[in-house]
Amino acid sequence: MKIIFVLPDMPGGGTERVVALLANEYIKRGYSVAILLFAGKQTAYPLDERIEIMIAGEPSAGNPLIQLKRLFRMRQYYKKNRDCYIFSFCVRGSIFSVLAAAGIPHRLLISERNDPAHFSGKRLRDWSYRKAEKLILQTEDMKQCFSKRIQQKSAIIPNPVSNDMPEPYMGERKKRVVAVGRLQPQKNHKLLLEAFADFQKTYHDYELHIFGVGELEKTLKQQAEELHISDKVAFRGFSSSVQKEIWDSSMFVLSSDYEGISNSMIEALAMGVPVISTDCPAGGSRMYIRNHENGILVPVGDKKALSEAMIKIAGNPEFARQLSLNGAKIKEQYGLEKIADRFLEEAQQL
Repeated sequence: MKIIFVLPDMPGGGTERVVALLANEYIKRGYSVAILLFAGKQTAYPLDERIEIMIAGEPSAGNPLIQLKRLFRMRQYYKKNRDCYIFSFCVRGSIFSVLAAAGIPHRLLISERNDPAHFSGKRLRDWSYRKAEKLILQTEDMKQCFSKRIQQKSAIIPNPVSNDMPEPYMGERKKRVVAVGRLQPQKNHKLLLEAFADFQKTYHDYELHIFGVGELEKTLKQQAEELHISDKVAFRGFSSSVQKEIWDSSMFVLSSDYEGISNSMIEALAMGVPVISTDCPAGGSRMYIRNHENGILVPVGDKKALSEAMIKIAGNPEFARQLSLNGAKIKEQYGLEKIADRFLEEAQQL
């Protein structure tokens, strides 16, 4: 059994992190594993040296010639690996794989990684999903976005938690609020900066560290200056060891307007960092967080609620400690081996 994961690139991010975890786990179990990158060649996360990396193309920016070359290389690769299991972890990879593998014996499992309601090319996406043998969704809310025909071939599997998550930090936590995610509109760092500015009026000795890269970096830095908090906000860029960077922080904040499941959020929970998240569609945060028991959920776009949640954690050390201890318990339910087993179970039914 050969498993081929399909992604555009692996520059760092939650989806790429999950693929790296699963690929390393399957190679350890003795499966043949490859990662097919069709629009880049970066591999930001550690990968077992036995995992094959197939570079099928470069970013196309819509160029049809580049896309045709990409499809040709993908088809040649699938021909060499007949009867493979294709695990596509992105919409474009699913569309390209359906086209490239047409007529070649294979089994296609697609994993939807974001809120389906916010995808613009739904007709082409759904066409490729109907061609797949199995669609893996992260929440029940995501499932409801699709037709009955697609729902019938879907299964719900949440994100895994890595085995190497450290135990909760038990010392005095640094007065640091952290966020991890690409600097793009979906993540709504603008809301986070506004809420942190209000939080600063009460707790002015805290800093905000934002990990991630993206097109909004310049805009967000300018906003921090306009809010007069630029001396308290650090834009840390991408870090392949972000878990170590945030382990002893006072709190983790996810301010997204929508998500599939934030991998950085569940890793913060697993490490015992007190977590605040918007209760964003498609229900991924709600799947992991029991409000005010192992984390705090706030309404999407609600600056006041977000600021008040930050104040509650900073002002109540015992409450923060309980969030930490309860959050870390998700490792038992969402361990990597369990989630990897579930993907295999679905694939082997194809």
